[in-house]
Amino acid sequence: MPTSIDIDQFLKLSEIHPILDVRTPAEFEQGHIVGAINLPLFTNEERIIIGTLYKKEGKQPAVLKGLEVVGPKLREYVNEAIKLNKTGTFLVHCWRGGMRSSSMAWFLETYGFKCFTLKSGYKNYRKYVLDSFKEEKNILVLGGKTGTGKTVILHELEKQNEQIIDLEKLAHHKGSSFGSLGEAPQSSQEQFENELSFQLSKVDSQKKCWIENESRLIGKNIIPEGLWGQMKKAIVISIGLPIEERVSYLVEQYGKFSKDELAEATERIGKKLGGQHVKRAIDAIGVGDYKKAFEICLVYYDKTYNYGEEKREEEKIIHCDFEKMDIVNIAKAIKKIQS
Repeated sequence: MPTSIDIDQFLKLSEIHPILDVRTPAEFEQGHIVGAINLPLFTNEERIIIGTLYKKEGKQPAVLKGLEVVGPKLREYVNEAIKLNKTGTFLVHCWRGGMRSSSMAWFLETYGFKCFTLKSGYKNYRKYVLDSFKEEKNILVLGGKTGTGKTVILHELEKQNEQIIDLEKLAHHKGSSFGSLGEAPQSSQEQFENELSFQLSKVDSQKKCWIENESRLIGKNIIPEGLWGQMKKAIVISIGLPIEERVSYLVEQYGKFSKDELAEATERIGKKLGGQHVKRAIDAIGVGDYKKAFEICLVYYDKTYNYGEEKREEEKIIHCDFEKMDIVNIAKAIKKIQS
């Protein structure tokens, strides 16, 4: 018989054995355990039919309908499990740890696999995720105005054996009005939280962990309250570079995108930048003068950054100014500040 285990045991075993999420594709897309494989017991439409039958006629007619639906698929499930499994063991879950996961686990054990199910299912995992953001980490915030290369500095810090969390990578968005350019579509808030919790679980709380300074909203994804509170209280290492260096960096990063994409992104900050400035910036994009366009946009972004810094305690901001965007040496220098 399958063994039901708690979330900590389940996630520990997932380092070795594959997780099978037997919920529908729609449920899986909305949010899933990082690394889980979707092997749905029912399609989206089948689950609606069975759920409606359960509500109208009760459990037994719904179970019979479920057996009718699942029966022809049993061989397919086994064939897929054989392809997926290298250890002889599966970790199986559904939404509440009920009939779907127990049925699939029982069937796979009947074939010859060993299965563990998750107590209270994915619902329990979501509680674990939300609770994880309350755990205190030794956070350092990497700040700096737009164009100071915070993201590449963050990853250089990682190369130099520092712990990092890349919120923009997890959100598939760079945070600004230009942030969606070149990025995959953003996942749901639920999946963003799942991915973030997974990354935080690998962080040693006794060592510093660098996180880039962000607004709480990254595209459509929101930094969870527990982590956001820690970021607001953390020391900020604010990188300063001459505007010429910053503009050159932005041209290098965004000049590869089409003029239409750049113009559309500029229009999104139109109200705050001002109609006249937006027109000048878009005209500059139209003739390929990206340097001028980004110089105009930085007026808005610099004001926004200065406003954010003013809301922080002054003694918690350490300004580090550099003449050139030398990523390797900037990372080495700011590491020494807190070493």
